[in-house]
Amino acid sequence: MKREVEVSSTGARLVVLGSAGLTEGFSLIGAEVHPDADQAKVEDVLAELVKDGSEALVLLESNLAHSGGAWLNRLRNEGGRIVVTELPPLSSPHDYAPAVDEVVHAVLGPEALK
Repeated sequence: MKREVEVSSTGARLVVLGSAGLTEGFSLIGAEVHPDADQAKVEDVLAELVKDGSEALVLLESNLAHSGGAWLNRLRNEGGRIVVTELPPLSSPHDYAPAVDEVVHAVLGPEALK
């Protein structure tokens, strides 16, 4: 189920890619969702956002956030009008550790997040 969202010239798109169960909840709040997306779909959506000049918050389920890809890597490195962030997997949210944890540990030490 893909939900198209009209964006005003001052609004940003909320785009969610992940498992059907995860994206279903986001569709209820009006997000543009791409259920059961794969790495190719992530790349297609990100390329479209760049080419359209869209402002967007893109939420990727953990497995997709770590899948790499030219557009994903580019947007993470340059920042700007498209922000890409990661969501924990719906099936195991307690096993999730954000990537920023490694940076915090490196800078502040292993006890910083306890």
